[in-house]
Amino acid sequence: MVDSTSDMDRRQRVLEPVDRVTEVIFGLLMAMTFIGSLSVASSGREEARTMLIAALGCNLAWGLADAVIYLLRTWTERTRSRTLLARLQGASEAEKGRSLIADLLPPRIAAAADAEVLEMLRARLLRDVSRPVRSRLDLEDFKGALGTFLLVVLATFPLVVPFLLIDRTAVAIRASNMVALAMLFAAGWMLARYSGGNPWVGGGAMAVVGTVLTLAIIALGG
Repeated sequence: MVDSTSDMDRRQRVLEPVDRVTEVIFGLLMAMTFIGSLSVASSGREEARTMLIAALGCNLAWGLADAVIYLLRTWTERTRSRTLLARLQGASEAEKGRSLIADLLPPRIAAAADAEVLEMLRARLLRDVSRPVRSRLDLEDFKGALGTFLLVVLATFPLVVPFLLIDRTAVAIRASNMVALAMLFAAGWMLARYSGGNPWVGGGAMAVVGTVLTLAIIALGG
């Protein structure tokens, strides 16, 4: 039962909605930067091909960096958990242990948690202190890093499709921008639903931000 719960927690961490959606947004914005630069450069097919290759290469590099950061963050969080348990176990006073836990909670939750709640958390953590806490990275973590990498990279391809289907580069650029805005709207929709907000407002807000960014990128040349 413990192993099943642990596996479930790892899958939830890998598929965390906010992290995954924001990775796609990052990939979109990186690709939009290059496509926006193309709109103020020469509009020939060869220039478009060169720019799209550069966009893909940039997202490959960004995805790799993001994957490494994911692994670093995972390792840091686990090491912090081990350190907390060690400090709780070594705390001579219950009040000090409760203070350690309160410091880790979000401010609003920490303010709402009274001494009884903090003591319950402290007691449960100490009860499970004999169970080893992993600090090493395992296969699931590397799967999560691979997923992060792929999300950033794959976010480029829908923006490339118009250039494969449309001969006129200027029209392909505008179609690519529309695809990007649609994807940004979908990303905003999902974030709003996850947070309990209005999906239409969230999607619209993200699309507006994307429009402003696209116009700024075109005006500034990337």
